[in-house]
Amino acid sequence: MNPVKQMRQEVKKYIDDADETTVKMVYAMLEAKQEDEWWDTLPPKVKAEIDKALTELDKGKGIPHEEVLKKYSKWFSR
Repeated sequence: MNPVKQMRQEVKKYIDDADETTVKMVYAMLEAKQEDEWWDTLPPKVKAEIDKALTELDKGKGIPHEEVLKKYSKWFSR
């Protein structure tokens, strides 16, 4: 039998017998793994733009958050 298939069967048995806390922990771990894959769902152009922006920030070309808030505070107030 395929080792991964065997592991899946064993995990299913463990989950069926696990207490509530353990099931919640496993669920949270699996859910977090799904959330980590958001980057892979982005189009290549978007990834390139994000990488470019991060590179510019590393070079000090960004605008500090406080400065943006000061300049555009009227946009954020009601």
